[in-house]
Amino acid sequence: MPLHAHDKASAGCFDRLGYLVQVTGADHQSLTKLVDGLIVQAVDAAETLEALDAIRVNALGKKGRISLLMRELGGMDADARKAAGQALNIVKDQVADALEAKQSVLAQAALNEKLATEAIDVSLPSRPSREARLHPLSRTIEEVLAIFAEMGFQVAEGPDIESDYYNFTALNIPPEHPARQEHDTFYLPANADGQRKVLRTHTSPVQIRTMEANEPPIRIIVPGRTYRSDHDATHSPMFHQCEGLVIGDGIHMGHLKGCLIDFCRAFFGFDDLPVRFRPSYFPFTEPSAEVDIGCTRDGGGLKIGAGDDWLEILGSGMVNPRVLANCGYDPEKYQGFAFGMGIERIAMLKYGIPDLRTFYDSDLRWMRHYGFLPFDTPSIHAGLVGGAG
Repeated sequence: MPLHAHDKASAGCFDRLGYLVQVTGADHQSLTKLVDGLIVQAVDAAETLEALDAIRVNALGKKGRISLLMRELGGMDADARKAAGQALNIVKDQVADALEAKQSVLAQAALNEKLATEAIDVSLPSRPSREARLHPLSRTIEEVLAIFAEMGFQVAEGPDIESDYYNFTALNIPPEHPARQEHDTFYLPANADGQRKVLRTHTSPVQIRTMEANEPPIRIIVPGRTYRSDHDATHSPMFHQCEGLVIGDGIHMGHLKGCLIDFCRAFFGFDDLPVRFRPSYFPFTEPSAEVDIGCTRDGGGLKIGAGDDWLEILGSGMVNPRVLANCGYDPEKYQGFAFGMGIERIAMLKYGIPDLRTFYDSDLRWMRHYGFLPFDTPSIHAGLVGGAG
């Protein structure tokens, strides 16, 4: 390997050092003078840490010149070996001290150079940071659960893939009902026994599973994903529902009305919000009612509150006695009510979101506008309206 300039200079120093050891018997003063005049000068002349390390290896390394000179002491007589050994130890210490001092100087210089090249102007303004936002659907579900939690409801969940029995039959939905048709429901391939699973079309199957597994009283709220074969500005093949179920002794329509009136007024933030119950039909409830809230449509816009118009937001009714019987309950002893709403729909109404499809576009600009601060947890006492973008 070719020697660099600093390698050649240090090699010459050590050659002369060896000659002095052999010829003069390693006179202490002569060696010290040689170290000061040659080796230390070479150390002082080193301009980089790499050059300094090369001098260290040539002097003190396993095959360094001083190390080799120490090995040659064995060929001298006792007196000369003693004198030369003492002198070489002094030289070794002087070289090590010079190397350490120079290394400290070069290291500090390298650090100063690095700091100068990597300097940061602390007077510059920081880069703007953007906070994460909670999706309006997640926020709406939290708000709904917070309201019903104050009424004593517990959250219940169930599978997205359901059997025909839990999704239709147990809910008193007849075989000829349009909801069972493939143009409205996503069916999975048939099992070995010929039975076909479905992607649940509502969260009502959770109500059946809960009643089968528990004795009354029951008071549950069931949020979750549901699936139907429909897609436009107001419908999505995957959407979210939230259903409630109350079962007990002596439950009547007045309980249903009081519960849902309180919910609507708390969710939309109007203590005097008009609410009406319009007769309707659902296979799993009898009697059944659509729930409407007051609104106005002046100027082509929609404003929720007192007005001369009505807007339907959810369905409800007393649990059909056949459904109670399917779950093993005595309809003569127990009664109950159920209700259900689309999360996307009530979120669109409350927050003025015009198109349902934008919920699933993953547009960060949309999220920054409609999203919520993630740690702004809704509650009845702290308020449901949080930090929207």
